[in-house]
Amino acid sequence: MKRRLVPEEMDDPSIDGQAHSQALRGLARINRWSGSAGIVGSAIRVLATKADQRPLRVLDIATGAGDVPVALWKKARQDGFSLEMDGCDKSPQAIACARERARESGAQVRFYPLDVAHEDIPDGYDVLVSSLFFHHLERGEATGLLRRMAHAAGRMVLVNDLVRCVPGLALAYAGTRLLSRSRVVHADGPRSVRAAFTTEEIGKMAQEAGLEGARVERRWPSRFLLTWQK
Repeated sequence: MKRRLVPEEMDDPSIDGQAHSQALRGLARINRWSGSAGIVGSAIRVLATKADQRPLRVLDIATGAGDVPVALWKKARQDGFSLEMDGCDKSPQAIACARERARESGAQVRFYPLDVAHEDIPDGYDVLVSSLFFHHLERGEATGLLRRMAHAAGRMVLVNDLVRCVPGLALAYAGTRLLSRSRVVHADGPRSVRAAFTTEEIGKMAQEAGLEGARVERRWPSRFLLTWQK
């Protein structure tokens, strides 16, 4: 399929607050079903075994409902290692939702507002994570963000996102309706797949951004994981 990037309803600043909250909950449910935290978590766990007796500092950019960093923090505790886990997003409502999720889960995850598309990424993090954000960006913006993530990350960059393909489009139509009642999610799910990159495209963008040795691997369901280490 040819890439088609159109504005998603979730990105509309004028979106109704209740509809936005319902959509965030729906996306969190979809992330849980598709194992988003697990896709990036395995690489973080391997890196943690090589850490020098200190917690890894991890930032989840464009965190949305905060479900991925909360799940990563909880899994790390279960596995016996520590993460200093933060999340950022440009949406005040998303940040409020993420903070509430962390409070209810008892997870020590900090969330703060940041628009990574237009603001500098803070230094001091070992790992920078992005889940399901790159398909919102123009190609040049995505390549630039990869470059800035590589510059800011102390040790690793992880990008988990959709793959643009026909099976992924079919899954988006079915999955969004099975897992969420949100009309926003129903509309945005297929749009996200059409706006996603292929593994070949993201691999070429990583090269252009200077991420030498970056690996791009397919993951179920119709996802890719980009892994790059300094």
